[in-house]
Amino acid sequence: MNIEVITSDLLNVATLVIMAITGIAIARIRNLFAVVMLSGIYSLMGATLYVILDAVDVAFTEAAVGAGASTVLMIGTLALTSDRENVTPSTRTIKGLFVCVLMFAALVYGSIDMPLYGDPSAPIHNHVAPRYLNDSAEEIGLPNVVTSVLASYRGYDTMGETFVIFTAAVGVLTLIGRNRRRKKGSGDGGPKS
Repeated sequence: MNIEVITSDLLNVATLVIMAITGIAIARIRNLFAVVMLSGIYSLMGATLYVILDAVDVAFTEAAVGAGASTVLMIGTLALTSDRENVTPSTRTIKGLFVCVLMFAALVYGSIDMPLYGDPSAPIHNHVAPRYLNDSAEEIGLPNVVTSVLASYRGYDTMGETFVIFTAAVGVLTLIGRNRRRKKGSGDGGPKS
């Protein structure tokens, strides 16, 4: 095994460990400002992992949306609400933990048949990628393969990402509008907590 593969594997493991620690901290901390900052760090580490895996376009999206826009939107929301989380009854926590374990098991089960990362015999290397590289100009009519993939072949995925950002922006604008209506109705200023 050459040194590049070992280095890449070590970086993958280190990044995943940092993401796991960040995720546990997010679940344990009650200060929502700290949670927002840790969420940004989590997204940034995810973007780093995508770069290591040579998915630079996805890394760019994760850094811009996950670590950038989402963090700004959540900070804006905190400015209008509270920075402390209400204590959740322990029975709801156990139910939530059960749902998380169930989802984790479903994800592991769903990934059992996936080919190993970098496997040259994986279907994506034998069917999908060659088709994109060889036929996208004729099928889509665009000279840039990346644009063809993002705007056409993966158009639904891109549209879903756009909906996520749009929904988050609408949520923040709704909170801002509600706060302004409260100020007009009560005649006093200051955000409610």
